[in-house]
Amino acid sequence: MLKDVVSAVYKGEYKIEVTFEDGVSGIVDFAKYLRQGGIFEKFKDIEYFKNFTINRELGVLTWGDGEVDIAPE
Repeated sequence: MLKDVVSAVYKGEYKIEVTFEDGVSGIVDFAKYLRQGGIFEKFKDIEYFKNFTINRELGVLTWGDGEVDIAPE
């Protein structure tokens, strides 16, 4: 069963500390997404990357106006 993201804090470079609804937390390094290209090219702009939000309805991290999101799985 997937858990929703309830908290996220930028930790520097491409790292975000994520907390899930069950209290489990950890730091995720999103640098690997830079190599995937496509929509993730936007992450090369670190200011864009740092401006994430949590879509509370879906329980995922999003960037822009929901144009980029990353689900917990």
